[in-house]
Amino acid sequence: MTTTAEIPADSAPARAARLMTPKARLGLIIPSSNRLSEPQIQYFAPPGLGVHVNRLRMTGPWHKPIAQLMDDIKASAGALADARCDVIVFHCTGTSMEEGPEVEARVIETIAAETGATTLATGKAIVDAMKALALRSLVLLTPYRQSVNDAERAYLTKLGFEVLQDVGLGLKGGDEYIHVEPKRWFDLGCEMLTRHPKADGIFLSCTNTTQIEAISGIERATGKACVNSNQAVLWAVSRALAPKLGGWPREARLGRLFGNA
Repeated sequence: MTTTAEIPADSAPARAARLMTPKARLGLIIPSSNRLSEPQIQYFAPPGLGVHVNRLRMTGPWHKPIAQLMDDIKASAGALADARCDVIVFHCTGTSMEEGPEVEARVIETIAAETGATTLATGKAIVDAMKALALRSLVLLTPYRQSVNDAERAYLTKLGFEVLQDVGLGLKGGDEYIHVEPKRWFDLGCEMLTRHPKADGIFLSCTNTTQIEAISGIERATGKACVNSNQAVLWAVSRALAPKLGGWPREARLGRLFGNA
């Protein structure tokens, strides 16, 4: 009989065992139309992190106030708890920030009470990431229409951040968001930071874009910190799960944030 100790670490059975029994599990609640947060977080996830996803119709034609989404959020979180997720994230920047930090905090509290899991939301993860980078004065770049930018600016201002300028591309929705190339985010980010030399850095807001691929380039070109929605959530999750994952993951492709455990 072959024992576990006799199975080579790189063999198919060993890989199957790692997939079946990850060191920790992450559950994401994302908008139904989101096509990039799931593959990006899977791609950049530290070894040993299993990623599970549930979708809600909460943006675009299905946009509703948080109060009207709460039953759906609880059901979605409960389904992720069934998969034994250690951390559950309500993962949509615009929805997390739209009604302010107090409403986002109620979402976090509701999911935690429903599941018993460690709970995060995108806005809170972004704020914690900015604080870790000592980023207080910033520029904001998004694919959104101006009303969404205004809500995000109000959220950040309420928490003590200074938004020197915000630029939204005014795109109609996820079908357009996903086709903006990383080079365009890089060019716009560098342009905005050049225009505002007193900014500590830039916030690239949205979970359904290629922005994450521009982070390290913007930081190298400008010397300024860069935070993105998917990057910040992966950082917050990695920090929360570091004991289970066996340490802090160093990921140079995700910028200087990942030097902050």
